[in-house]
Amino acid sequence: MFEKFRQLSRTRIVMISVAVSTFLALGISALLVNIMERKNEARQTFINIAAIGDDEENPAEWGKNFPLQYEGYRKTVDQVRTRFGGSEALARTPSEADPRSVVAQSKLEEDPRLKDLWAGYAFSKDFREERGHAYMLVDQIYTERQKVVQQPGTCIHCHASTYVTMKKLGDGDLQKGFEAINSMPYQEARTHVTHPVSCIDCHEPQTLALRVTRPAFMEGIRAYRAFLGQPDYDVNKQASRQEMRTYVCAQCHVEYYFKGPEKRLTYPWAQGIKADQILAYYDEVGHKDWEHKISGAPALKAQHPEFELWSQGIHARSGVACADCHMPYTRSGAMKVSDHHVQSPLLNINRACLTCHKSTEDDMKNRVAVIQGNHFEMRNLAMDAVVALIKDIEKVKDTAAPEQLSKARDFQRKAQFLLDFAEAENSSGFHAPQEAARIMLKAVDYSRQGQNSLKDL
Repeated sequence: MFEKFRQLSRTRIVMISVAVSTFLALGISALLVNIMERKNEARQTFINIAAIGDDEENPAEWGKNFPLQYEGYRKTVDQVRTRFGGSEALARTPSEADPRSVVAQSKLEEDPRLKDLWAGYAFSKDFREERGHAYMLVDQIYTERQKVVQQPGTCIHCHASTYVTMKKLGDGDLQKGFEAINSMPYQEARTHVTHPVSCIDCHEPQTLALRVTRPAFMEGIRAYRAFLGQPDYDVNKQASRQEMRTYVCAQCHVEYYFKGPEKRLTYPWAQGIKADQILAYYDEVGHKDWEHKISGAPALKAQHPEFELWSQGIHARSGVACADCHMPYTRSGAMKVSDHHVQSPLLNINRACLTCHKSTEDDMKNRVAVIQGNHFEMRNLAMDAVVALIKDIEKVKDTAAPEQLSKARDFQRKAQFLLDFAEAENSSGFHAPQEAARIMLKAVDYSRQGQNSLKDL
């Protein structure tokens, strides 16, 4: 009886063991299959629904294959102001000449000193807060600056999707197309473009791999790398992926000028990319943007040197790219994609900053507020100094000989450019606080030297 009971127990134990083993095996198999599926899903970041070729500039077509990125791209229509940047939506009455029903606030109305700084230049007539990528083309088409002076087609390079246009104009040769746009009047060039910056300007259509499509940047970064001792640099072959996450933005967010009668878009980096190195380059080639209406100085207008100033800051030295802060990664299921809602990191501190900084949103916001507040105070002091020099030159301009004014005018040229370099850059000093403070301090010094040169007149 007892032996029979023992045999029955053994049988039950064996059956239970088999059942448990089978259950565990099935569970582990299911888990492994799930892991493999997730990994494959993560690798497969898109599904080819539409056949996207290297001539498709419509972002909506790209959105069929890359819906998450396109959804973010469309959000660049928003207008949100931070303390020192961003834009607020101001209603306006549309007209036949300008159909916009909403514009950004005028910087000239916010700070009338800018009119003195740029007197005689188109920017003294209309200069508004920059809006998101969605508005980059329409805002340039209808700015009042277009009425002040005939703008060259060169302007269209960084305000529209131009990669396909350049290829068409050059019969497949990007370089020839680039040169063709440069030599056109703006009103002609705009008829060749349709969209603001689009997917094809930064990505390979089949793989979504990053690429540089602006010949001006290819030439500029080659000159800068040669300055650093690396000749014949090819950005699309030699840049790392992390470098490309900055370079695709730096195609346009840079200082530039229009070289020669052909108005060739040129990035002045052959002597370095710091503000005073660029100023030395302009002095050497004898470039001026215009003659200042009040003082007669051969003046320069800095554009938007985000790449140059970012390069002098702690984030660049730490290997942090533009996309890390302005297009931080986001997740959708197992997929990780860059947020194409390009905006100020202050509007997305959790993902833009706290991925690296072990802090709180309030603490990060306060840190930025201190940096930008200090920058704004220094910017005001430097602007007062430059405007004071301009007014002093104006007082003696009609009585002094031109050679007696040349030194003061040269100091104004230098001071104004360095101030503008820090003023025009879209981070309010955050990208490189110490470098921005250094060049504004030099702007104050040049202004005082200019005023001293006028004392005996």
